[in-house]
Amino acid sequence: MSSYSDYQVAQVPKGTTDSIAAYPRRWAAAVVMVIAALMDLIDGTIVNVALPTLQRDLHASATQVQWTVSAYLLAFASTLIIAGRLGDILGRKRMFLGGVAMFGIASLLCAVAQSPGWLIGARTLQGVAAATIVPQVLATFRTIFAGKERGAAFALYGAMGGIASALGLILGGVLTDADVFGWGWRTIFVVNVPVALGVLVAAAAVVPESRERAAKRPDLLGATILIGALVAIVYPLLEGRRLGWPAWGWALLAAGIAAIAVLGIVDARRTHGSVAPLLPTRLFRYPAFAAGVVVQMIFFGSMLGFVLTLTLWLQAGQGFSPLHAGLTTVAFSVGALLTAGVSISLAPRFGRYVLVAGAILMAAGTVGCEIAAHHAGSQVSSWALVPGLAIAGAGLGLLVVPLVNVVLAAVPADEAGEASGVFSTAQQLGGALGVAILGTIFFDRLGSQGFTEAFIHTAPFAAGGYVLCALLSLALPRTAVEEAY
Repeated sequence: MSSYSDYQVAQVPKGTTDSIAAYPRRWAAAVVMVIAALMDLIDGTIVNVALPTLQRDLHASATQVQWTVSAYLLAFASTLIIAGRLGDILGRKRMFLGGVAMFGIASLLCAVAQSPGWLIGARTLQGVAAATIVPQVLATFRTIFAGKERGAAFALYGAMGGIASALGLILGGVLTDADVFGWGWRTIFVVNVPVALGVLVAAAAVVPESRERAAKRPDLLGATILIGALVAIVYPLLEGRRLGWPAWGWALLAAGIAAIAVLGIVDARRTHGSVAPLLPTRLFRYPAFAAGVVVQMIFFGSMLGFVLTLTLWLQAGQGFSPLHAGLTTVAFSVGALLTAGVSISLAPRFGRYVLVAGAILMAAGTVGCEIAAHHAGSQVSSWALVPGLAIAGAGLGLLVVPLVNVVLAAVPADEAGEASGVFSTAQQLGGALGVAILGTIFFDRLGSQGFTEAFIHTAPFAAGGYVLCALLSLALPRTAVEEAY
């Protein structure tokens, strides 16, 4: 799932791409590409709402439910950087069209899945497709827009991210409850197919082709190693509880971490040649950037892990319908929308302190939901959860929107593009880890004490993650870079 701040990935030095001066259909192209990106943005929340229903229908285990979310995030994280570089070389329009077609096919495969393994495989393909689409959208915006128009285009993309999250929560509930043609949860994937077909036709007509003038060859071997390393890290975290936490699982996790470290060392020594480094490890010489990446990972891990457990508790534990659960959690998105705009204006002046405030609000809101669950008895009211969700959402708007710009204040302008790409990868990886860790904590307690106790036990871990984000944010720059697109 992409974040509210994904549009900021586009901050790169001017003059690095072939520009299409005053392209007359640039706004039509922008609208078409944003609609494609919305498939990814909506998909993150729409699937969460439907998880308990599809779990029952496919007889999926707890671990397989976690894989349904994590497979998408892992595939996105593994593919994002390499897909962006391939777009620079092969053509962004070509890669964009391929990604949209792949997303439509993957969505259809999800819709007709007959087993959890089938669904997980199709979700993996969806993640690859989404990671192919997003960098082409952002890079094309850099090419066809300039000056204030560029800022407006990225602002449109960022605003749609907030709307998409709320829309996904509602749409997931509506489509699952409506049970159109008896398809139930499968409808949430079917809707992507006509959207993808419409985007393909429109994009072929209005989106221009563009490439990087001096792009280096992508590191395909490094990308393969990165994929294997990420799977090696997440697999034992997801499967460990079911397998009894075997020693080989911890060894596999350590091997995954070691592989990423070695890949980083190799890339750090690769200063010349025709192959582009996969991991720009030189950026980690800036302590604020390193701290920012950790904040990004912990924040998204805490948030996605919490949303997963909240959704399962509301529907499987409290008996909420998918629509009821979706409407309840809309309070979270509303809170974020109320503070997102304010955070952009506050960040250049107060910098890291805006992020600290956001993280503290998210921790407070999460604790508020835990308290509501603790005092709910056998049945919780949606209204008892709304204050906590709204406060957490307000914290989200203060933290996630300006985060990239605050961290970029510590990075030279000519490295801002790569820095933002690393942030997007960290976001997806953090989400996968959060779903694995918090999901495991939740399901471990669920087996012995029930849904409400499992949720109450898990929520403090998410809140603790936000508190850690607040502390790490104190290592970030005092101010943010301006929105200079």
